Amino acid sequence: MKGEMPDGLRFETRAIHAGQRPDPTNGAVITPIYQTSTFAQPSPGVMLDGYDYSRADNPTRRALEHNLASLEGAKHGLTFGSGCAATSAVVQALGGGAHVISFDDVYGGTRRLFTRVMAHDNRSFTFCDLVDPDAFLEHVRPETKALWIETPTNPTLKLADIAAISERAHARGLLVIVDNTFMSPYFQSPLELGADVVVHSCTKYIGGHSDLVMGAVLTSNDAFAEKLRFIQLSVGGVPGPMDCWLALRSTKTLAIRMQRHAANAQRIAEYLQAHAAVKSVSYPGLPSHPQHALAKRQMKGFGGMITVVVEGGLDKARTVLERLQVFTLAESLGGVESLVEHPGIMTHASVPPDVRAELGIDDGLIRLSVGIEHVDDLIADLEAALQD
Repeated sequence: MKGEMPDGLRFETRAIHAGQRPDPTNGAVITPIYQTSTFAQPSPGVMLDGYDYSRADNPTRRALEHNLASLEGAKHGLTFGSGCAATSAVVQALGGGAHVISFDDVYGGTRRLFTRVMAHDNRSFTFCDLVDPDAFLEHVRPETKALWIETPTNPTLKLADIAAISERAHARGLLVIVDNTFMSPYFQSPLELGADVVVHSCTKYIGGHSDLVMGAVLTSNDAFAEKLRFIQLSVGGVPGPMDCWLALRSTKTLAIRMQRHAANAQRIAEYLQAHAAVKSVSYPGLPSHPQHALAKRQMKGFGGMITVVVEGGLDKARTVLERLQVFTLAESLGGVESLVEHPGIMTHASVPPDVRAELGIDDGLIRLSVGIEHVDDLIADLEAALQD
């Protein structure tokens, strides 16, 4: 394997070196951007290092896929043109007629993809609250193939016990798929906890700079990886080499970025919890979070995402969002810059209002993606925005 690393290297070292070696032709330390659609063959059907066409494989993409696999402790890594494309490939690999049980509070785009696209291909989806690891059992059918977990969830930051759910699911022959976007491989290792497949929107913390759109799937299941590679090749929803190069650049600083995201978020969550204009705060690092003990057991850090419900409902939330100067009002998350959004109007607008209400996505709910700016500047920005 290109760039194969010695055993026992720690995360920070693998983030910088896994999947990459100096270029053998000229010694370039950084993996080049192989901006090419096709590759010369010395004889018909004879490929150099397995490359014939960049939809099938590309050296920059291969380096990134090996790098991400190393960070998640997986044998196989596959990248796609977006997180939704990665999600689509996973569901397609489950086969026609598959039934999937999903955590109820998932990203709005995931729920939309499940219910309005994938459900038309003789697939079905059941949503339930997986805070209780036994909750899915009553929904298992003969055609059930997998459980889909986000933990923490988007946007209310509920947690699923990956180890407990995996044990129960495997006893029934089900795959466990974990969307690990919010935690990144640095703070959470689902495969070590028993999951079979990990999905990322690399657009978020892995990319980390709000300059690329990409998804990834990591697994050690050889048979499932083979299905995914066939879908990746046949459907062609792959990222370009420039985006892969940007992501490789970003994984090198993933550890230190995640440390700063989490440190800032902890300070801000504590500040918001004590603020008179705030109705409630959800952050796994707060002892008040109902699953704080699970967060400490399952994660190596608490991440950079905070959910806040402000007093005064939608009108107050809108005022706060419009007043913020350092936080940028925008969709997405996980960048070095702090972002803020209103799920009910923005990222989860496609979720029916009654379902949002059931999930606790209040009109006063604001989602913060805490960046790596100076935390005192971020708190001052929030203080000014929250004033009456």
